[in-house]
Amino acid sequence: QVQLVESGGGLAQAGGSLRLSCAASGRTFNTMGWFRQAPGKEREFVAGITYSGRSTDYADSVKGRFTISRDNAKNTIYLQMNSLKPENTAIYYCARGPYSTSNHVASNLYEYDYWGQGTQVTVSS
Repeated sequence: QVQLVESGGGLAQAGGSLRLSCAASGRTFNTMGWFRQAPGKEREFVAGITYSGRSTDYADSVKGRFTISRDNAKNTIYLQMNSLKPENTAIYYCARGPYSTSNHVASNLYEYDYWGQGTQVTVSS
């Protein structure tokens, strides 16, 4: 059984930063990803990282501002969010993706099988 617990959300001003953490338990030798869901919108891919950490992928809207990383010794995945914008307001979810030895980073939410409960990020203008 895999459990994912997100933390680090909160209120930030536009232009500010937040760092999300996802503490994982169970088998997570997998690609891990961050998704978000804003009110009235579908859940969307934000960032993903392979188990080795050598490959990452980002949604176009966050490239250059968000950075995903992981510490496999601590079984924790991070999302550093800089230059936040009001449109980044959403619930952010950590999720376990497919096991893969390739450098491909899955971005389709249907490829992710375990999800955390989410953490709210609110960015004020």
